[in-house]
Amino acid sequence: MIADPKSENLLFTINRLDEQLLRHFNDVLVVNNKLDRTLVSFQANKTEAFYRWYKYKEAFSSRLVKFLLQDYQVQRGIVFDPFAGIGTTLFAASELGYNTEGIELLPIGIELIENKIHGVNKAQTSEISRLKYWQKNQPWQQSKGLDDLTFLKITKGAYPKETEIQVRQYLYTIKRESEVVQKILLTALLSILESVSFTRKDGQYLRWDYRSGRQIKSRPFDKGKIYNFQEAITIKLEEIINDLQGDEKQLSLFNDNLIKSGDIKLYQGSCLNILPKIEANQYTAIITSPPYCNRYDYTRTYALELALLGVDEEKLRHLRQELLSCTVENKEKALLEINKDWKKAIKICDNEQLFQTILSYLYYQKEIKKLNNNGILRMVKGYFYEMSCVIQESFRILKDDGFLFMVNDNVRYAGASIPVDLILSKIAENLGFMIEKILVLPNGKGNSSQQMGTHGRKPLRKCVYVWRKK
Repeated sequence: MIADPKSENLLFTINRLDEQLLRHFNDVLVVNNKLDRTLVSFQANKTEAFYRWYKYKEAFSSRLVKFLLQDYQVQRGIVFDPFAGIGTTLFAASELGYNTEGIELLPIGIELIENKIHGVNKAQTSEISRLKYWQKNQPWQQSKGLDDLTFLKITKGAYPKETEIQVRQYLYTIKRESEVVQKILLTALLSILESVSFTRKDGQYLRWDYRSGRQIKSRPFDKGKIYNFQEAITIKLEEIINDLQGDEKQLSLFNDNLIKSGDIKLYQGSCLNILPKIEANQYTAIITSPPYCNRYDYTRTYALELALLGVDEEKLRHLRQELLSCTVENKEKALLEINKDWKKAIKICDNEQLFQTILSYLYYQKEIKKLNNNGILRMVKGYFYEMSCVIQESFRILKDDGFLFMVNDNVRYAGASIPVDLILSKIAENLGFMIEKILVLPNGKGNSSQQMGTHGRKPLRKCVYVWRKK
């Protein structure tokens, strides 16, 4: 219970405005029992050929993409994803015959997408035979050469010494292979880094196992089995070979194998910089999941992979600032300097009552030192203003009657629940979208243990937004 009268008054106003928006969207806010957390997360990809290779926890499943395209009968054309991740939308929609385009900023996502386009999709019998040779004979074991390996402050000492040497031998040896084989072997390596390291991805950072020897202030963490390099890469190569041969490929609900795959195009960089340069009225659908407003820092959780790809400290800092504002370290972006046409999107945010009241509440919590990180206020503000600009661009580049599907989570800070779904949908409505549905998962997720301990448990909605350009 918050004793401070001003905090109570602001929370009361937030709840009242939240209820108003709930009433406004009452007819379109529906629980969809077909959706579950496996479908809107990476979980469902764990059994899907090709998609299962690399565990990208922030991804949604290929089955979700196919479900949305089929269920809403999206017309043939180009499907777009401004936050492409490792390319789930691009590849899943392509399998159904759509041409696809996407934007990705992080080198790990870019690398995996490019490797699949130019490696996996071009692998023939000769390349598969070479992969079998690698799995059986492990040629890196005989290599005396060692490739350079970049380390960041947050990745130094991440591997047992023997593993580190084998990673460097492996990197050195794959350079002798054809381009297609190199790309697949590098994908295999990127896919096992976490399992052979002392670390585990944990949202905002990497957790370190007690066996790393690092001094850790919190309770010692045991990640369980740490695979040796030889075992992990052998298992991964077997999985890849099986998928390439079709031994374990799942029968598709939509008979994908009867449809000619569409072309795939990737833009590399920040969507805020690239979106304004894209031609208007050309996409039939956008299927995406932006970073959530949840403090997750992809530059930290994917630091092992980024370091292996040669990202140094300076590049890491630059990447962190280019990300959509989703971490407490993001600085405010000069949005009108990026695109002067975003005045409309910014004005809509300025006039969004619930959002502005939430900012007032967070500002006050910061002033009375009740905000556990002062960067939360800047992050929440930046997130919605930037997302408003992304939504404006999405409306511009969609064809008439085109759909925008978005997976996102609601969040909670300092006891205030932030209905991301309602605020973004109201912004989208004001930018011209028709809000067809806000599909709610049957079971809401809990907020952080810190939030629950201080403010009690309050389930938060996870949704798939369905907006249409009319």
